[in-house]
Amino acid sequence: MELPEDVVRAVGSDVVWSHDHEGLSGEVWRAGSCWVKRSGADEHDRLRWLGEHFEVPRIRAFTDGWLVLADVGAPSLASVDPVLAATVMGTVLRSLHSLPVDSCPYDARVPALLDHARRNVEAGLVDPEDFDDDNLGATPGELLARLIATAPRDEDLVVAHGDFCPPNVLLRPDGSTVLIDVSRLGVSDRHRDIALAHRELGGEAAAAFDRAYGLTPDPPALEWYRLLDEFF
Repeated sequence: MELPEDVVRAVGSDVVWSHDHEGLSGEVWRAGSCWVKRSGADEHDRLRWLGEHFEVPRIRAFTDGWLVLADVGAPSLASVDPVLAATVMGTVLRSLHSLPVDSCPYDARVPALLDHARRNVEAGLVDPEDFDDDNLGATPGELLARLIATAPRDEDLVVAHGDFCPPNVLLRPDGSTVLIDVSRLGVSDRHRDIALAHRELGGEAAAAFDRAYGLTPDPPALEWYRLLDEFF
């Protein structure tokens, strides 16, 4: 890869680069004590904003769409007991969703999400082979038509993470947490986050999440936001 000089300086010229890792999607590399992402503009801006309220990875460099983040050095909630992970996630999400909506400059309301989903379908970025089991056999166009037809008219707006799942919450030994992979963060319905948490946790862990979060979710909203995630 031909890297900008700022990226090379941030990670060091003699580090070992690796693309062999779990829990991260897209073009992401481990380089020494850093993580390097391509096309990281959305995440860079949101990290700077969210970092005023929550702990997030430190930005080592950002140039020409390359984002270099310091390794936090903490495991994700994907590696701990599911009920513990769910309890921590519910507590963290309640705090995130308590941020003032008017303070967040990023729009992830239903019209913006539908437009993004449509553009991803038109660009051929939606792979039907990756659909959840109950959507297998449908084309991206068919699923998009269903998404539009069933879109909620009312939204319970919060500052949402947008990809809230166990791998994207890191847990330090002292119990503090770090949020990562925030490129989808924005003002959205709270069920956008709750739906993904429920999907990843399931069963007893999902119930523990609901107790920690302090809300009984709306099933139709959970279903719609799970469907939405097929396009991202």
